[in-house]
Amino acid sequence: MAAQEAAEEAARHPHAERAVLVAVEFTGQRRKLTAAAQMARKAAAVSAGLVGAETLEDEGSEVSSAVQSRAGKRRSATSELADLDFEAALAEFEELARSAGAEVAATIIQRRPRPDSATLVGQGKLEEIEGVLASTGADLVLFDHDLTPSQLRNLEAKLPCRVIDRTQLILDIFARHARTREGQLQVELAQLEYQLPRLAGRGKAMSQLGGGIGTRGPGETQLETDRRKINLRIDHVKEQLEAVRRIRRQQRQRREAVPVPVVALVGYTNAGKSTLFNALTEAGVLESSRMFATLDPKLKLLQLPSRRKVLLSDTVGFIRNLPHTLVTSFRATLEEVERAELLLHVRDASSPMMEEQKVQVERVLAELDVSKKPVIEVLNKIDLVSVDGMMPMGAPGSIAVSGLKKLGLNHLLEAIDAALVVDPLIEMRFKIPQSEGAVLAALEAGAVLEEKRFEGNVAYLAARGPESLLNRYRRFMQRT
Repeated sequence: MAAQEAAEEAARHPHAERAVLVAVEFTGQRRKLTAAAQMARKAAAVSAGLVGAETLEDEGSEVSSAVQSRAGKRRSATSELADLDFEAALAEFEELARSAGAEVAATIIQRRPRPDSATLVGQGKLEEIEGVLASTGADLVLFDHDLTPSQLRNLEAKLPCRVIDRTQLILDIFARHARTREGQLQVELAQLEYQLPRLAGRGKAMSQLGGGIGTRGPGETQLETDRRKINLRIDHVKEQLEAVRRIRRQQRQRREAVPVPVVALVGYTNAGKSTLFNALTEAGVLESSRMFATLDPKLKLLQLPSRRKVLLSDTVGFIRNLPHTLVTSFRATLEEVERAELLLHVRDASSPMMEEQKVQVERVLAELDVSKKPVIEVLNKIDLVSVDGMMPMGAPGSIAVSGLKKLGLNHLLEAIDAALVVDPLIEMRFKIPQSEGAVLAALEAGAVLEEKRFEGNVAYLAARGPESLLNRYRRFMQRT
């Protein structure tokens, strides 16, 4: 599967573009570690002896010196944690570039108190970027930061190649991986909404029409023409997406006629959701280490230990600073998350940034107004965790699994069974004539028979199964 994917990628992009990556950290507003990440990392620092867990009392100059020394260690530990956060973000950005088909020619890092309003980076760093471009022969510059329209114009005017910011890079990856018509429409909508405010001043093509004799008078500028065309296209794409939503609603109404709960896999990109989806359903969907390999939702019927059936949904992965336009554009895809009865938050147990990734996922779920739904936390990729190392700590009730090695799946299925409140499991005793073979077959297929005996032409059953199924045969219920 990986070889086939690589061959397809090579066929689509025979000549990889060489890119210079620019990562900027603003020390004046240094990225604050989330409370959850701070707690997890501070615990690691305590175990390593970096941060003292006890409180010292003031007992003279020696103790005061010890306190100052410990405070210095705390500051050092905090700095190390911030550096770890920045390094992990940089590694993630490099993986984004590779997922877009780029060859990383060089990586440039700048730390400055605040962004430059004109070019994001300072003039000195801009000259350094020009030098690196000249020496590497790179085709484009990728910024791990969103650029304002004016910053983008200024950078393109000063650099001899294309400039792409973080949002544009993610949109390009989405465009590469969109397979269905729906996915392609959603990517196009996000790209159009991104381009609209960035039209002004993009070279001579955006200049006004006419300026000489015979050209004055009513008319519109090239900029106005392009804006009008993009707005018309946005309206057209939204109409097509609404048609997709109508079809989805019709399909959902047909599904809801027979109550089958939906369980949705959510999580950070590359957390192993598709691998776990395949392990549970044997669906054979694409498994890839590339970011955003799954864009279009996949639904597959899954039978639980109680014989109940649920629809398992595989969804697009989330990422740090996921562009708002993508969340808005992918509403049609994420409707399965909104309609789900239960969410499985799949986390990469081998990632050093798993706590920060968790917060980023929860932020997107809150934006979708689904943060109140019941959630089972699934710690995936436990096969990559060192045997000598401690298992990562998740929320109470977390389930440790390996989708690749198919470890812990039975435990996960039992947890899903216990967490579903729609169409709950009930117990019922039946007295069914053997002539009702269809009823007996339906109960054996859809419920767990805890007791079964025959007396003459009558079968006595004790069944445990979905309320909707057992109530269908209430007329055969045994009266005591």
